Amino acid sequence: MLRYLTAGESHGKALVAVLEGCPANLPLSEEDIDRELERRQQGYGRGARMQLETDKVEIISGVRQGKTMGSPIALRLANRSMEFFDQAVTAARPGHADLAGSLKYGQRDIRNILERASARETAAKVALGAIAKKLLSQFKINIFSKVLEIGGKTSEKDWKKAIDAAKEAGDTLGGIFELTVTGCPVGLGSHVHWDRRLSANLARAIMGIPAIKGVEFGQGFEVAAVPGSEAHDEIFFTKDKGYFRKTNHAGGLEGGMTNGEPLILRAAVKPIATLKKPLKSIDIATKKAVEALVERSDVTAVEPAAVIGEAVVALTLAEALVEKFGGDVLDDILASFNHYVGRLMK
Repeated sequence: MLRYLTAGESHGKALVAVLEGCPANLPLSEEDIDRELERRQQGYGRGARMQLETDKVEIISGVRQGKTMGSPIALRLANRSMEFFDQAVTAARPGHADLAGSLKYGQRDIRNILERASARETAAKVALGAIAKKLLSQFKINIFSKVLEIGGKTSEKDWKKAIDAAKEAGDTLGGIFELTVTGCPVGLGSHVHWDRRLSANLARAIMGIPAIKGVEFGQGFEVAAVPGSEAHDEIFFTKDKGYFRKTNHAGGLEGGMTNGEPLILRAAVKPIATLKKPLKSIDIATKKAVEALVERSDVTAVEPAAVIGEAVVALTLAEALVEKFGGDVLDDILASFNHYVGRLMK
């Protein structure tokens, strides 16, 4: 069983993460993880913190002499920016967890909510996702992302202009990114229970990223407007290829399982909720009308959201892979995987 936990606050000492269930003998270095962390910090429209933070991971446990040991892998990412941590906040920000979290947990200082609810936590997920990607690559499963639009603009030239305009206006923008996974064998996930359906687990992972408001697979919402003859993928077979499809409306998932075609999903990212030109709100201490809190923020974060999407999809697929093929050592899982793939061709 592969599972993970993260901890830490946006402006606290550090983020930490633990990954349990990674098989032994997977080659892994801090550089493998740092490359993914660097990708998360890139993108047009990013704010000042990306110049202040240069994320570098420290592997605390679970790796020795460049290979995993089969024991839990613990990671630490130090925060260089901590100056806000002791500053109290009472002006709730619309669109954030500020008000709901403060009411739920009985907090009079919103700082106790916003620090953990911050998208800064996703750095820990990207670090863990780098390990999952390394594991998946051993099985020739690879994940790619691309931005489809930002602020309603579908070309990079146009969305950069839109980002510049939003920055000038003190506003923010959202967008849509797409993920494609190649190399998945038939049968990751299962139809037998709701919580084993890979489509459900992937959707949960994507929706767990801050600012994600929607996710679709393959044709997604478009499938509701077309007849069945245009919604489903006809099945073919040849001895050299085995079963295959000429279309991929389903996005590589049928009945909660991978079907051998590329897995394709898209996610909608809402505009960032911290605006330089703040929205109206309420001070939870005085109950008086105020402008929402303004701290460092991005104009848009669709590009890094795509990288985070890659990470959580990698973790979800790695979990499904380990569940299906078992084994405590990488070579054992590879042997089981290769035997299974060979059986599918018969």
